[in-house]
Amino acid sequence: MGFDAFIGNAKAVSALRSMVAKRRVPHALLFTGPEGVGKKTLALMFAKALNCQRLQDDFCGECTGCRRAEEMLDAARHDLAARRELKDAARRTEGFIYFDIQLIEPLTRYILIEQIRQLRTVAYTHPFEFARRVLIIDQAQAVHWQAVDLLLKLLEEAPESTTVVLVCPNRHELRATLRSRCRLISLGSVDESTILRVLARNAGVQQSRRALVARLAAGSVARAMVFDLEAFQGQRQPWLEFLSSLLDDTGSRGGTPNWRLLFDSTRALTENRADFQEALRIGYSLPQDLMRILEGLPDSQVTNIDVVARLRKWAPSLQLRGIEAFKKGLDESYRLYARNVNLQLGLDALAVELNSLVGWSKAERALQPPRT
Repeated sequence: MGFDAFIGNAKAVSALRSMVAKRRVPHALLFTGPEGVGKKTLALMFAKALNCQRLQDDFCGECTGCRRAEEMLDAARHDLAARRELKDAARRTEGFIYFDIQLIEPLTRYILIEQIRQLRTVAYTHPFEFARRVLIIDQAQAVHWQAVDLLLKLLEEAPESTTVVLVCPNRHELRATLRSRCRLISLGSVDESTILRVLARNAGVQQSRRALVARLAAGSVARAMVFDLEAFQGQRQPWLEFLSSLLDDTGSRGGTPNWRLLFDSTRALTENRADFQEALRIGYSLPQDLMRILEGLPDSQVTNIDVVARLRKWAPSLQLRGIEAFKKGLDESYRLYARNVNLQLGLDALAVELNSLVGWSKAERALQPPRT
């Protein structure tokens, strides 16, 4: 228990420990960093450490203060969940009760103005049980635009006994005036070696798969712990077949792609519209990897490390123009998805364009003088 249980980002943890030990706590902090690196978790740990009755720069999880802090957070989570279930929008914002340690999250797409009004009211009262009140706003970028000025006024005139913690993946999503009034706690992606150690303690992940899961988790411990490798590989397979139909053995067919395999792959990618966004996200990783290979970067920079041999075979055939066209085709597919247009036609058109570029690339390479 305590900060030692937090995985990665030792610099950020050390900065928070120092604040707690010296009792020099800013009136507002901003925790930023990629999804899944533990921003909210660390903010909750910080709130407990400020009110732990045993330790000076950490929290024990066992004292009265720590137990009471967890009870407050549990009550906040249950209250948020219950309010989200209410169909009556007016009832959803009735009767807010904020504790000395409080978690505020979006009730709809937004953190509503009534939530920020209650936060501001409570912030200016003396804490009921603890020496310091900590109000944590998760997904702070979702604060409704009508409530931003209320939050800004609180940060400008912060009371001595309250700390407001904003949690946001990208600090630039917040208004500059909000950012300027917060002490920044920046978290980065967790390195693969650390994620591998975490996976090694998880019996649910086979040893042979840990390296690939750690790579695909992209620095997120949370994602690594729940990553469904079979589902990922199943969703990626049509993309591999799409590229294979264009780039594998086309020389033996006079440069003609395997149209049957190609159309089967585009059909598989688009038959379930609800899954298409995730399919696109996986698809984007392929041109990124192809570009890294074309640039001569090491395998440690390649995401789809388990198919790197195939990617190394395909990259020279596509060249820069083909890879750029692939990426732009994915962008266009997303636009078609947003406009509810036939998705398979978009991918079929991309295949035709890539086929012409592959043919152009082969012809260009054939005209180059042999290397000596």
